Amino acid sequence: MTNTTTHGRITLDRFPLDVVQDLAITNGVCVRPILNRVVDTETGTERIVGVSCGSTLVSKCPPCAEANRRLRMQQCREGWHRDTELEPTDEDQLEDEDQAEPEDTGAEEESARRVRSTRRRQDAPDLPRVPMDKRTVGTTFRAPNGKTYRPSMFLTLTLDSYGATHRLPYRVGGKLTPCSCGVHHSPNSPVLSTPVDPSTYDYRRAALDALHFSKGVDRFVQNLRRCAGYKAQYFAVVEPQKRLAPHLHMAVRGTVPRELVRQVAAATYHQLWWPEHETPVYGAQTGRDLPIWDEDTERFIDPATGVLLPTWDQALDDLAADPAAQPAHVVRFGRQVDYKGIVADSETKVGKAIGYLTKYLGKAIGETYGDDPAELHPAQLDHLNRLHEHVKILPCSPACANWLLYGITPKDADGKVVPGECDGKAHDREHLGLGGRRVLVSRQWTGKTLTDHRADRAEVIRQTLAAAGVEMDDQTALSVTQTTSDDEQPRFIWTPVRPGDEDAPTQKEVLAYSITKRIRWREQYEQAKQRARDGTGPPSDTNSATDTNDAATAA
Repeated sequence: MTNTTTHGRITLDRFPLDVVQDLAITNGVCVRPILNRVVDTETGTERIVGVSCGSTLVSKCPPCAEANRRLRMQQCREGWHRDTELEPTDEDQLEDEDQAEPEDTGAEEESARRVRSTRRRQDAPDLPRVPMDKRTVGTTFRAPNGKTYRPSMFLTLTLDSYGATHRLPYRVGGKLTPCSCGVHHSPNSPVLSTPVDPSTYDYRRAALDALHFSKGVDRFVQNLRRCAGYKAQYFAVVEPQKRLAPHLHMAVRGTVPRELVRQVAAATYHQLWWPEHETPVYGAQTGRDLPIWDEDTERFIDPATGVLLPTWDQALDDLAADPAAQPAHVVRFGRQVDYKGIVADSETKVGKAIGYLTKYLGKAIGETYGDDPAELHPAQLDHLNRLHEHVKILPCSPACANWLLYGITPKDADGKVVPGECDGKAHDREHLGLGGRRVLVSRQWTGKTLTDHRADRAEVIRQTLAAAGVEMDDQTALSVTQTTSDDEQPRFIWTPVRPGDEDAPTQKEVLAYSITKRIRWREQYEQAKQRARDGTGPPSDTNSATDTNDAATAA
């Protein structure tokens, strides 16, 4: 948080904005600060305060994205090899408790009242069921030399193939075999992982798998816990492969046999019991006008015939009444499952795994090939466009406006719904179907929120500075939760600064002030750490930021 009221002499005025932004990035300063006007209702004074944008994408704000990545690294490290149990809360028990429900009821939350077959799919192998232990920490093993180990797992799950893609040459019987297109591609070829024949590539299935990938992950965790016999905790990151299909990197506390993990992945599936949505029946693709809202019936109707479109509940009732009905889609994982065992005292392996786990958190799914479409290879751009065309029109939830393209009224729809224009971010080119969180963390991983982890990092830095006689800014000094002394009303009123406000500083002025403050603060922090190393002050906690950029962003 930066108070921009008292700038002093700005020494960067003569430099262009892009140079100042580059300097801000170098010093870990947010390049898109959000300006707010803060009024103190007790004193009547006001000031303009800049707050970091908090973006998680490097393409928008590299310093904020890096700060988020390092915060996630700390969160992952703190919970991965934990050897003590957390005190469970009611929420933990609700989330983690195995209700022993059928492996696939096939019912979404909104259609739980409809009865589905509890029989597992015949094409999915059965899984062993073992007694469930309520522990969340891994098992300890003792080596012949008496040393004890508590290993954990690093897993990678992928989705199935949707068609042949360009690949590097590979050896078969000692002979170098080219890609199926007949070309020996180089490792830096831009066509790698793009479809060999886009016309036969199953883009619809790829889009559906991306839209419902999180449900498959939920099923995998549920099955893994049932087979492992304990409430395995996890820190997982969803990332795109070069073919633009999502895959999962997962740090799991504790270990289970490698073959059992492969069995669980092969047996895990999620059935989507939604109305059929194979082909749109309205919209530009069909030549038929979109459904319209009828004020008299308060329902959507066919614009040509005036016939009422079925509601979401009616469509589900029809599906439940059909004995030959099949799920609209089935999400499965591919055969490629990577498994690595990691022990806590192998600091190099732990650090490398955490770095790999969080490496691409700052990139959007749609930025896999780069953040500038003009620089993409035609094959990459075509692959991206084709996948996005399917993601745009497929429904992402029961309330998705895209259901109107398929002749079904979305759940709880009203006259404000625009057919085919769902505002869910899963349909964006940036997300390509993955509208949920990129980082998935079980509740009992550390028992802390991101805010708690951020406060831990700031507290370590505060103590280090305090030992050197430097007082750190109070991050809660202007909190909206502070109240006045007489009537318990909020003391500080925050309002956004509007473009064109006469007293608003320019972006260059805000950045220049923040850079100056950051450089001065970093010097003080380095001096404080040096005093600790020299023994002239109490030692600092090395679990926090270990480099200057990280320390700066943590504050």
